Amino acid sequence: MRVVHNDISLLKGYRTARAEAEKAFGNSGVYIEKFIENPRHIEYQILGDGRGKIIHLGERDCSIQRRNQKLIEETPSPFLDLKQFRDLRKKMSRAAVKIGEAAKYTNAGTVEFVVDEKGKFYFLEVNKRIQVEHPVTEEVTGIDLVQQQILIAMGEPLRISQGDVKLTGHAVECRINAEDPFDDFRPSPGRIDMFYAPGGRGIRLDSHVYAGYTIPPHYDSMIGKLIAYGKDRRDAMNKMSRALSECMISGIKTTVPFQQAILQDPDFRRGVYTTNFIAQLLGGGGRELIEVKA
Repeated sequence: MRVVHNDISLLKGYRTARAEAEKAFGNSGVYIEKFIENPRHIEYQILGDGRGKIIHLGERDCSIQRRNQKLIEETPSPFLDLKQFRDLRKKMSRAAVKIGEAAKYTNAGTVEFVVDEKGKFYFLEVNKRIQVEHPVTEEVTGIDLVQQQILIAMGEPLRISQGDVKLTGHAVECRINAEDPFDDFRPSPGRIDMFYAPGGRGIRLDSHVYAGYTIPPHYDSMIGKLIAYGKDRRDAMNKMSRALSECMISGIKTTVPFQQAILQDPDFRRGVYTTNFIAQLLGGGGRELIEVKA
């Protein structure tokens, strides 16, 4: 992706994007779309049984990103809880279901949108699979998404109606990556010397690693997902902050201390953030980030 603001940058960005696409995919085709400044990245979980029935399971706010890759996700979105956007949640959920219906969608899937500061939303893509951040939806709905996928694949009709979907409490997820956030998120493969997983009520860790495990350099850097569930956003954030402080991984660098810094940031705590949050935090040399690193 290349952002362009004038004719000169358009030509340069076009040529660069074509070259990169040809090298990566063997297809140099590109397309142009409107650039949304300071957006929120909000997505909707849907389920479709292939028989025409599509339901949604609420939204996830995935705006905390680095290099267009999600780092922290939560549900419900604090942006959609704002008074001036009271009707936006309903409009976006209807749009997500309509997209699924138009595509005759089958399986669990995610309809992704970007939302500007005025509350206008734009379709981004459909991810036709289970998402890394699906556990936060499971926590607030009590619905096992993987189980639903298996039942749909078996040809079973969807036995959950939209009225059955009840969203309760708040959930947040931190993707734990083997990267050094204080060195431009440089990958940190190697052997894990010590691994201690946090626990307690409302804490869930999905991971395959253990003390003595060697992280290879050839794959995605994510080594775990830490999820916290609480009665409200403040409760979930407090539980996540505690869990991150108890998560001990030595021998490699991870994103855990960086996520601790984000959890302490006053703007994040108020739910005031966009997809540019991390770039602005790093660019401003955030005091909280420095304190956690020390």
